[in-house]
Amino acid sequence: MTWGFGNIKDIGSKGVGNVKGMGAVAGAVTKRASAARRRSTSLLPFLVAASLAGLAAYNHVRARQAVRRALRGRLMHVGAVRLHVIDEGTGMPLVLLHGNGSAAEDFVASGIIDEASSRYRMLAVDRPGFGASSRPRGAAWTPAAQADLINAALQQLGIEHYLVLGHSFGASIALECALRHPESVAGVVVVSGYYFPKPHPAMALAALPAVPILGTIARYTVLPLLARKAWPLVLEKMFRPAPIAPRFAASLEELSAAPEALRSVAAESALLIAASAMVPDYGRIRVPVGILAGAADDVIPAVEQAELLKAAIPGAHLEIVPLTGHMVQQTAPDAVLAMIDRIETARRAA
Repeated sequence: MTWGFGNIKDIGSKGVGNVKGMGAVAGAVTKRASAARRRSTSLLPFLVAASLAGLAAYNHVRARQAVRRALRGRLMHVGAVRLHVIDEGTGMPLVLLHGNGSAAEDFVASGIIDEASSRYRMLAVDRPGFGASSRPRGAAWTPAAQADLINAALQQLGIEHYLVLGHSFGASIALECALRHPESVAGVVVVSGYYFPKPHPAMALAALPAVPILGTIARYTVLPLLARKAWPLVLEKMFRPAPIAPRFAASLEELSAAPEALRSVAAESALLIAASAMVPDYGRIRVPVGILAGAADDVIPAVEQAELLKAAIPGAHLEIVPLTGHMVQQTAPDAVLAMIDRIETARRAA
């Protein structure tokens, strides 16, 4: 076959036509891809919102289930606050106030309620925002405000005189009960308290989940997941050098990761910053006071704080519990029970 210029010309025209056709196809594909990207970009906010809503619903359900499992006692209303109170036993009323991030279940898990209910009327309270208790917005739930709430709840129950025990943040509330309601409080036991707080950057970081909008979104979505993931590390820090109490670990994990509990933890962390500038005059307390601290507390300088409090309150009883961290009531419940009995004996003697 002989190839001439006509053949070359013919091939060239066909090639150009093919190239033009391929360019048109590529352009159409590019347009379709761009349109798909625009559609996926426009859908992204809805997908994110749906994912967050699903996470929030999941965390809400888990929190409600945890609260239902921990209900043991009564729900009562004091003003605008719903309070969950475990009320068991007979004898001198003894109010139990848990720390930041915990719940009344702490005193069930430790065995203190069951052990002491034969000689005391045990009243363990879910403080505002923890467990099954509500924490109305618009109020600063300072130790003083919570002391007033607890006292009002006890009056509602017909209790005129009582002992009060507080752990960690609850210890500050127990002392405020004695300061603000001396006619009702007959004795105080405080455990692992931070009585003379100092500002610390960690407090500011812990307070961030209380920030409106962004903090709220985080508390209901990713923070509960992170809290559950970090739970073993939190336990190790609270309990060391003692072993972790398995019942506490199992029963408090979900309660501490509830969105409302996370808001309350953040709010009380912020309150510690303010409290550093307004330390109460503990020397005005005139009832028997027992002070317990773990010798190896790795959460706060508990021994230093306990010694400062003893110096501030004439006649206070102090015991430093060896080989014990922040969770004295879990690791050494017998030491706590012994101090309760010691304060009750002092009350009767007075």
